[in-house]
Amino acid sequence: MEEVAARPDALQSFRKWVAIAIALSALGFIGYGLYKDLPGTLEQLASFRWSFYLGVLLLTLVNYGLRYGKWHFLLYRLGVRIPHSANLPLFLCGLAMVISPAKAGEVVKPYLVKVITGTPMQRTIPALVAERVTDGIAVVALATLGVTTFAPDRIDVVLFACAVLGSGFAVLLSKRLSLVIIGVMRKLPVVGRVGDKLEEAYMAMRECLSPVPLVITVAMSLAAWWAECLGLYLVYMGLGAHTSIEVSTFLYAFATTAGGFSPGGLGVTDLVLGELGLALIPTLTEGQAVAASLLIRIATLWFGVVLGALALLRIEGVIQSHTRSS
Repeated sequence: MEEVAARPDALQSFRKWVAIAIALSALGFIGYGLYKDLPGTLEQLASFRWSFYLGVLLLTLVNYGLRYGKWHFLLYRLGVRIPHSANLPLFLCGLAMVISPAKAGEVVKPYLVKVITGTPMQRTIPALVAERVTDGIAVVALATLGVTTFAPDRIDVVLFACAVLGSGFAVLLSKRLSLVIIGVMRKLPVVGRVGDKLEEAYMAMRECLSPVPLVITVAMSLAAWWAECLGLYLVYMGLGAHTSIEVSTFLYAFATTAGGFSPGGLGVTDLVLGELGLALIPTLTEGQAVAASLLIRIATLWFGVVLGALALLRIEGVIQSHTRSS
């Protein structure tokens, strides 16, 4: 029986990614705080009204819940039947992997589906891709709503993200073009061996991104990511910084878009949240800006990594339970 999370090398790789990510993140925030106002940041953290943070964490759970529902729906759309008692833990494992290099570790979700149900990965990887693509559409859409109002000089970031998403969709929507590309890839020395699997994966991708599921999953993604934008608004409230939900929505969505090509947005999202916050909120102090960035990133990134790590520790038992009963 295959048990990816139980392998010492898998856990060791995960621990290494986490250690490196935490070290880089901590050093980054310390350096950023020193550059801006480290004493002021510590003072803001000490005076933060922590009752607001419960709301921030609950909104993050709303985000995770909606994204899990989307993942489960996409698998169902592909004909994969997996109970929530197994699917939820493996989804949480994916949250831990967003900090892996190029986020490649998220493929653990399709792999665990294969372990539990026997479904080939080329059938379920498209669900993962569709999940991430619809997340991207939602975040870019939320950023686009405010970019001309709040940061017209940074519209190039949003336009670039739109271009990447749009070009990808253009290829996917053209069945003829996609099959031609797959046909060319079949002739390549190494890739050609998996030509049939690529075609199967492409057909599954079209199933995930056909009009009805696309509308449903994008709507779920919009609600999920707006919940985290509201979380940033609560962080500002807890710091005593006065701003609006509209500004908070744009700030979080734009910073997430800017950090989209970095694992977990490490470094980029954190910096953009601080600097753009200072630019858009006149009364925001440098200490508040750094504290707000740190607090929202703990709630929206590291909270998920912790939940994912706990799921990874339990996943072997989940696999054994469901493979015995199947």
